[in-house]
Amino acid sequence: MFEHFYNEIFRSVIIAFGSLFNGIEIHKKDANDDTYSVIKVPLAYGPTQKFLARLEQQEDLNKPVQMTLPRMSFEFTDLTYDPGRKATQTQAFHPVTTNGTKTKKVYMPVPYNMGFELSIMTKLNDDMLQITEQILPYFQPSYTLPIKLLGELKEVVNVPVQLENVSMVDDYEGNFDTRRVLVYTLRFTAKTNLYGPITDVSNDVIKKVQVGYVAGTRTTAGQAYERDVTYRVVPRATKDYNGNILTEITEDVDTTETVITVANGSAITVKEYVTIGDEEMFVEKVNGNKITVKRGQDKTTATSHVLGSSIFGIEAADADFIDIGDNFGFDGSTF
Repeated sequence: MFEHFYNEIFRSVIIAFGSLFNGIEIHKKDANDDTYSVIKVPLAYGPTQKFLARLEQQEDLNKPVQMTLPRMSFEFTDLTYDPGRKATQTQAFHPVTTNGTKTKKVYMPVPYNMGFELSIMTKLNDDMLQITEQILPYFQPSYTLPIKLLGELKEVVNVPVQLENVSMVDDYEGNFDTRRVLVYTLRFTAKTNLYGPITDVSNDVIKKVQVGYVAGTRTTAGQAYERDVTYRVVPRATKDYNGNILTEITEDVDTTETVITVANGSAITVKEYVTIGDEEMFVEKVNGNKITVKRGQDKTTATSHVLGSSIFGIEAADADFIDIGDNFGFDGSTF
Protein backbone atom coordinates (compact mmCIF):
# COMPACT_ATOMS: atom_id res chain seq x y z
CA MET A 1 0.00 0.00 0.00
CA PHE A 2 1.03 3.61 -0.67
CA GLU A 3 3.57 2.69 -3.34
CA HIS A 4 4.16 5.47 -5.83
CA PHE A 5 2.11 5.44 -9.00
CA TYR A 6 0.58 8.12 -11.21
CA ASN A 7 -1.85 7.17 -13.98
CA GLU A 8 -2.60 10.81 -14.93
CA ILE A 9 -6.35 10.11 -14.92
CA PHE A 10 -7.43 13.52 -13.61
CA ARG A 11 -5.17 15.22 -16.13
CA SER A 12 -6.52 13.10 -19.00
CA VAL A 13 -10.15 13.84 -18.11
CA ILE A 14 -9.52 17.57 -17.73
CA ILE A 15 -7.81 17.76 -21.13
CA ALA A 16 -10.54 15.69 -22.80
CA PHE A 17 -13.27 17.83 -21.24
CA GLY A 18 -11.66 21.04 -22.47
CA SER A 19 -11.21 19.62 -25.97
CA LEU A 20 -15.00 19.32 -26.28
CA PHE A 21 -15.34 23.11 -26.47
CA ASN A 22 -12.14 24.02 -28.27
CA GLY A 23 -13.60 24.59 -31.73
CA ILE A 24 -16.59 26.85 -31.13
CA GLU A 25 -17.03 29.78 -33.52
CA ILE A 26 -19.22 32.87 -33.82
CA HIS A 27 -20.36 33.96 -37.28
CA LYS A 28 -21.18 37.61 -37.93
CA LYS A 29 -23.70 38.25 -40.71
CA ASP A 30 -24.80 41.32 -42.59
CA ALA A 31 -28.31 42.42 -43.58
CA ASN A 32 -28.27 39.97 -46.51
CA ASP A 33 -27.52 37.07 -44.16
CA ASP A 34 -24.02 36.73 -45.61
CA THR A 35 -21.19 35.88 -43.23
CA TYR A 36 -18.57 38.62 -43.13
CA SER A 37 -16.63 37.58 -40.04
CA VAL A 38 -15.84 34.32 -38.21
CA ILE A 39 -14.55 34.53 -34.66
CA LYS A 40 -13.08 31.46 -32.95
CA VAL A 41 -13.97 31.68 -29.27
CA PRO A 42 -10.79 31.34 -27.16
CA LEU A 43 -10.83 28.77 -24.36
CA ALA A 44 -8.59 28.75 -21.28
CA TYR A 45 -8.38 26.83 -18.02
CA GLY A 46 -9.01 28.93 -14.94
CA PRO A 47 -11.73 30.35 -12.70
CA THR A 48 -14.23 32.84 -14.14
CA GLN A 49 -13.43 35.49 -11.54
CA LYS A 50 -9.83 35.60 -12.76
CA PHE A 51 -10.92 36.73 -16.22
CA LEU A 52 -13.59 39.09 -14.90
CA ALA A 53 -11.01 40.72 -12.63
CA ARG A 54 -8.73 41.32 -15.61
CA LEU A 55 -11.59 42.99 -17.47
CA GLU A 56 -12.31 45.29 -14.51
CA GLN A 57 -8.62 46.26 -14.19
CA GLN A 58 -8.54 47.61 -17.76
CA GLU A 59 -9.82 51.08 -17.03
CA ASP A 60 -8.59 52.63 -20.26
CA LEU A 61 -10.99 51.40 -22.93
CA ASN A 62 -8.91 53.06 -25.63
CA LYS A 63 -5.92 50.74 -25.12
CA PRO A 64 -5.04 48.97 -28.39
CA VAL A 65 -4.37 45.67 -26.57
CA GLN A 66 -6.75 44.35 -23.96
CA MET A 67 -8.73 41.25 -23.11
CA THR A 68 -11.50 40.78 -25.65
CA LEU A 69 -14.86 39.13 -25.50
CA PRO A 70 -16.27 36.61 -26.28
CA ARG A 71 -14.19 34.00 -24.50
CA MET A 72 -14.69 30.84 -22.47
CA SER A 73 -13.02 29.33 -19.44
CA PHE A 74 -13.41 26.05 -17.58
CA GLU A 75 -12.18 24.62 -14.32
CA PHE A 76 -12.23 21.42 -12.26
CA THR A 77 -14.34 22.33 -9.21
CA ASP A 78 -15.08 19.26 -7.07
CA LEU A 79 -14.60 15.52 -6.65
CA THR A 80 -17.08 13.08 -5.07
CA TYR A 81 -17.17 9.31 -4.60
CA ASP A 82 -19.95 7.51 -6.52
CA PRO A 83 -21.05 4.39 -4.58
CA GLY A 84 -23.66 3.49 -7.21
CA ARG A 85 -20.94 2.45 -9.68
CA LYS A 86 -18.81 0.51 -7.22
CA ALA A 87 -17.42 -2.84 -8.48
CA THR A 88 -15.84 -5.75 -6.60
CA GLN A 89 -12.51 -4.54 -5.29
CA THR A 90 -10.71 -7.88 -5.68
CA GLN A 91 -11.71 -8.32 -9.32
CA ALA A 92 -8.94 -7.56 -11.78
CA PHE A 93 -8.58 -7.33 -15.52
CA HIS A 94 -5.47 -8.06 -17.53
CA PRO A 95 -4.95 -5.95 -20.65
CA VAL A 96 -2.12 -6.89 -22.99
CA THR A 97 0.25 -4.21 -24.26
CA THR A 98 0.19 -3.43 -27.96
CA ASN A 99 3.44 -5.26 -28.73
CA GLY A 100 1.90 -8.47 -27.37
CA THR A 101 4.92 -9.29 -25.23
CA LYS A 102 3.82 -8.07 -21.81
CA THR A 103 0.66 -8.52 -19.79
CA LYS A 104 -0.30 -5.96 -17.16
CA LYS A 105 -2.72 -6.37 -14.28
CA VAL A 106 -4.76 -3.69 -12.59
CA TYR A 107 -7.61 -4.06 -10.12
CA MET A 108 -11.09 -2.80 -10.85
CA PRO A 109 -11.30 1.00 -10.62
CA VAL A 110 -12.86 3.17 -7.95
CA PRO A 111 -15.73 5.37 -9.26
CA TYR A 112 -15.46 9.12 -8.74
CA ASN A 113 -17.43 12.03 -10.19
CA MET A 114 -15.48 15.08 -11.31
CA GLY A 115 -17.30 18.41 -11.27
CA PHE A 116 -16.57 21.00 -13.96
CA GLU A 117 -17.75 24.53 -14.67
CA LEU A 118 -17.69 26.03 -18.15
CA SER A 119 -18.08 29.80 -18.19
CA ILE A 120 -19.04 31.71 -21.34
CA MET A 121 -18.39 35.45 -21.35
CA THR A 122 -19.68 37.76 -24.08
CA LYS A 123 -20.67 41.39 -24.66
CA LEU A 124 -23.56 40.69 -27.01
CA ASN A 125 -26.55 38.53 -26.29
CA ASP A 126 -26.51 37.07 -29.83
CA ASP A 127 -22.93 35.89 -29.36
CA MET A 128 -23.98 34.14 -26.16
CA LEU A 129 -26.91 32.42 -27.85
CA GLN A 130 -24.73 31.23 -30.73
CA ILE A 131 -22.22 29.63 -28.36
CA THR A 132 -24.87 28.06 -26.14
CA GLU A 133 -26.74 26.51 -29.07
CA GLN A 134 -23.55 24.85 -30.26
CA ILE A 135 -23.15 23.09 -26.89
CA LEU A 136 -26.53 22.15 -25.42
CA PRO A 137 -27.88 19.82 -28.17
CA TYR A 138 -25.07 17.33 -27.53
CA PHE A 139 -26.02 16.82 -23.88
CA GLN A 140 -29.27 14.84 -23.42
CA PRO A 141 -28.35 15.23 -20.61
CA SER A 142 -25.00 13.43 -21.05
CA TYR A 143 -22.37 13.03 -23.73
CA THR A 144 -20.10 9.97 -23.78
CA LEU A 145 -16.46 10.91 -24.08
CA PRO A 146 -13.95 8.13 -25.00
CA ILE A 147 -10.72 8.73 -23.08
CA LYS A 148 -7.51 6.72 -22.96
CA LEU A 149 -7.30 6.68 -19.16
CA LEU A 150 -4.48 4.16 -18.90
CA GLY A 151 -2.02 5.10 -21.62
CA GLU A 152 0.40 2.32 -20.72
CA LEU A 153 -2.33 -0.28 -21.26
CA LYS A 154 -3.97 1.46 -24.23
CA GLU A 155 -7.26 1.13 -22.35
CA VAL A 156 -9.99 3.38 -23.78
CA VAL A 157 -12.83 4.07 -21.32
CA ASN A 158 -16.14 5.77 -22.12
CA VAL A 159 -16.66 8.60 -19.62
CA PRO A 160 -20.21 10.04 -19.50
CA VAL A 161 -20.19 13.84 -19.13
CA GLN A 162 -23.54 15.02 -17.80
CA LEU A 163 -24.86 18.58 -17.97
CA GLU A 164 -26.32 19.48 -14.56
CA ASN A 165 -27.59 23.04 -15.00
CA VAL A 166 -27.08 26.42 -16.67
CA SER A 167 -26.99 29.74 -14.79
CA MET A 168 -27.03 33.24 -16.32
CA VAL A 169 -25.62 36.54 -15.05
CA ASP A 170 -25.69 39.98 -16.71
CA ASP A 171 -23.13 42.32 -15.10
CA TYR A 172 -24.22 45.41 -17.05
CA GLU A 173 -24.29 48.10 -14.42
CA GLY A 174 -22.84 51.56 -14.08
CA ASN A 175 -22.09 54.31 -16.60
CA PHE A 176 -21.10 54.18 -20.28
CA ASP A 177 -17.45 53.54 -19.43
CA THR A 178 -18.32 50.21 -17.83
CA ARG A 179 -17.92 47.15 -20.03
CA ARG A 180 -20.93 44.88 -20.22
CA VAL A 181 -20.28 41.20 -19.50
CA LEU A 182 -22.81 38.42 -20.01
CA VAL A 183 -21.80 35.25 -18.15
CA TYR A 184 -23.39 31.84 -18.64
CA THR A 185 -22.11 29.08 -16.35
CA LEU A 186 -22.65 25.46 -17.39
CA ARG A 187 -22.02 22.84 -14.71
CA PHE A 188 -21.03 19.32 -15.69
CA THR A 189 -20.30 16.01 -13.98
CA ALA A 190 -17.81 13.58 -15.52
CA LYS A 191 -18.29 10.01 -14.27
CA THR A 192 -14.75 8.69 -14.33
CA ASN A 193 -12.81 5.93 -12.57
CA LEU A 194 -9.54 5.91 -10.65
CA TYR A 195 -7.18 2.98 -11.12
CA GLY A 196 -4.54 1.72 -8.74
CA PRO A 197 -0.98 0.66 -9.53
CA ILE A 198 -0.33 -1.39 -12.67
CA THR A 199 1.73 -4.54 -12.21
CA ASP A 200 3.51 -6.75 -14.73
CA VAL A 201 2.13 -10.32 -14.67
CA SER A 202 3.73 -11.57 -17.88
CA ASN A 203 5.41 -14.41 -15.99
CA ASP A 204 2.35 -15.39 -13.95
CA VAL A 205 0.67 -17.57 -16.58
CA ILE A 206 -0.15 -21.07 -15.27
CA LYS A 207 1.72 -23.58 -17.40
CA LYS A 208 0.58 -26.79 -15.73
CA VAL A 209 -1.98 -27.92 -13.17
CA GLN A 210 -1.78 -31.33 -11.48
CA VAL A 211 -4.46 -32.70 -9.16
CA GLY A 212 -4.27 -35.99 -7.24
CA TYR A 213 -7.31 -37.62 -5.69
CA VAL A 214 -8.53 -41.00 -4.41
CA ALA A 215 -11.47 -42.72 -6.11
CA GLY A 216 -13.51 -45.34 -4.23
CA THR A 217 -13.16 -46.71 -0.69
CA ARG A 218 -11.45 -49.69 0.96
CA THR A 219 -14.10 -51.70 2.80
CA THR A 220 -12.63 -55.21 3.33
CA ALA A 221 -9.08 -56.32 4.04
CA GLY A 222 -7.49 -57.65 0.91
CA GLN A 223 -10.08 -56.08 -1.38
CA ALA A 224 -8.78 -52.85 -2.81
CA TYR A 225 -11.52 -50.56 -4.06
CA GLU A 226 -9.39 -47.47 -3.81
CA ARG A 227 -7.81 -46.00 -6.92
CA ASP A 228 -5.27 -43.17 -6.83
CA VAL A 229 -5.75 -40.88 -9.81
CA THR A 230 -3.62 -37.95 -10.87
CA TYR A 231 -5.01 -35.55 -13.44
CA ARG A 232 -2.57 -33.24 -15.17
CA VAL A 233 -3.71 -30.30 -17.26
CA VAL A 234 -1.43 -28.33 -19.58
CA PRO A 235 -2.75 -25.26 -21.43
CA ARG A 236 -2.35 -25.19 -25.18
CA ALA A 237 -2.68 -22.34 -27.61
CA THR A 238 -5.94 -21.97 -29.51
CA LYS A 239 -4.53 -19.70 -32.19
CA ASP A 240 -1.37 -19.35 -34.25
CA TYR A 241 1.01 -16.81 -32.73
CA ASN A 242 4.04 -17.10 -35.00
CA GLY A 243 2.29 -16.87 -38.39
CA ASN A 244 3.21 -20.39 -39.49
CA ILE A 245 1.38 -21.01 -42.80
CA LEU A 246 1.19 -24.75 -43.54
CA THR A 247 -0.64 -24.70 -46.87
CA GLU A 248 -3.81 -23.32 -48.45
CA ILE A 249 -7.22 -24.63 -49.45
CA THR A 250 -7.86 -25.32 -53.14
CA GLU A 251 -11.64 -25.01 -53.06
CA ASP A 252 -14.40 -22.96 -51.52
CA VAL A 253 -15.53 -24.44 -48.20
CA ASP A 254 -19.01 -23.97 -46.73
CA THR A 255 -19.99 -24.17 -43.07
CA THR A 256 -20.84 -27.90 -43.09
CA GLU A 257 -17.97 -29.52 -45.01
CA THR A 258 -15.61 -31.70 -42.96
CA VAL A 259 -13.41 -32.96 -45.81
CA ILE A 260 -11.29 -30.17 -47.26
CA THR A 261 -8.92 -30.27 -50.23
CA VAL A 262 -5.58 -28.54 -49.64
CA ALA A 263 -2.56 -27.78 -51.82
CA ASN A 264 -0.11 -29.85 -49.74
CA GLY A 265 -1.53 -32.47 -47.43
CA SER A 266 1.91 -33.59 -46.25
CA ALA A 267 2.29 -30.30 -44.36
CA ILE A 268 -0.69 -31.18 -42.13
CA THR A 269 -0.22 -33.30 -39.01
CA VAL A 270 -2.97 -35.61 -37.76
CA LYS A 271 -4.36 -34.92 -34.26
CA GLU A 272 -3.24 -31.30 -34.42
CA TYR A 273 -5.19 -28.06 -34.55
CA VAL A 274 -5.20 -25.63 -37.46
CA THR A 275 -6.93 -22.33 -38.16
CA ILE A 276 -8.48 -20.84 -41.28
CA GLY A 277 -9.45 -17.24 -40.70
CA ASP A 278 -10.99 -17.04 -37.22
CA GLU A 279 -12.13 -20.68 -37.20
CA GLU A 280 -10.17 -23.38 -35.38
CA MET A 281 -10.31 -26.99 -36.62
CA PHE A 282 -9.05 -30.35 -35.33
CA VAL A 283 -7.41 -32.60 -37.93
CA GLU A 284 -8.72 -36.16 -37.64
CA LYS A 285 -7.33 -37.67 -40.83
CA VAL A 286 -5.05 -36.85 -43.75
CA ASN A 287 -5.49 -38.71 -47.06
CA GLY A 288 -3.23 -37.27 -49.73
CA ASN A 289 -4.36 -33.68 -50.21
CA LYS A 290 -7.68 -34.20 -48.44
CA ILE A 291 -7.98 -33.61 -44.71
CA THR A 292 -10.88 -34.58 -42.45
CA VAL A 293 -11.51 -32.07 -39.68
CA LYS A 294 -13.78 -31.22 -36.79
CA ARG A 295 -15.12 -27.73 -37.36
CA GLY A 296 -15.54 -24.83 -34.92
CA GLN A 297 -13.25 -25.95 -32.10
CA ASP A 298 -12.69 -24.10 -28.81
CA LYS A 299 -15.81 -21.96 -29.14
CA THR A 300 -14.98 -20.71 -32.62
CA THR A 301 -17.72 -20.69 -35.25
CA ALA A 302 -17.73 -22.71 -38.46
CA THR A 303 -17.71 -20.19 -41.31
CA SER A 304 -17.32 -20.26 -45.07
CA HIS A 305 -13.83 -19.97 -46.56
CA VAL A 306 -12.81 -19.08 -50.10
CA LEU A 307 -10.31 -20.81 -52.36
CA GLY A 308 -6.75 -19.80 -51.57
CA SER A 309 -7.32 -19.13 -47.85
CA SER A 310 -4.22 -19.91 -45.78
CA ILE A 311 -4.14 -22.70 -43.21
CA PHE A 312 -2.15 -21.85 -40.10
CA GLY A 313 -0.78 -24.52 -37.81
CA ILE A 314 -1.15 -24.39 -34.02
CA GLU A 315 2.01 -26.04 -32.74
CA ALA A 316 3.71 -26.68 -29.44
CA ALA A 317 5.80 -23.56 -30.02
CA ASP A 318 2.65 -21.44 -29.95
CA ALA A 319 1.97 -22.52 -26.37
CA ASP A 320 5.00 -20.53 -25.25
CA PHE A 321 3.20 -17.35 -26.35
CA ILE A 322 0.03 -17.98 -24.33
CA ASP A 323 -0.75 -14.93 -22.23
CA ILE A 324 -3.36 -13.92 -19.70
CA GLY A 325 -6.68 -13.22 -21.36
CA ASP A 326 -6.19 -15.83 -24.08
CA ASN A 327 -9.11 -18.24 -24.37
CA PHE A 328 -6.73 -21.19 -24.40
CA GLY A 329 -7.87 -24.80 -24.38
CA PHE A 330 -6.63 -27.65 -22.21
CA ASP A 331 -5.09 -31.03 -22.98
CA GLY A 332 -5.46 -33.43 -20.06
CA SER A 333 -4.03 -36.84 -19.19
CA THR A 334 -4.42 -39.27 -16.31
CA PHE A 335 -1.95 -41.82 -15.01
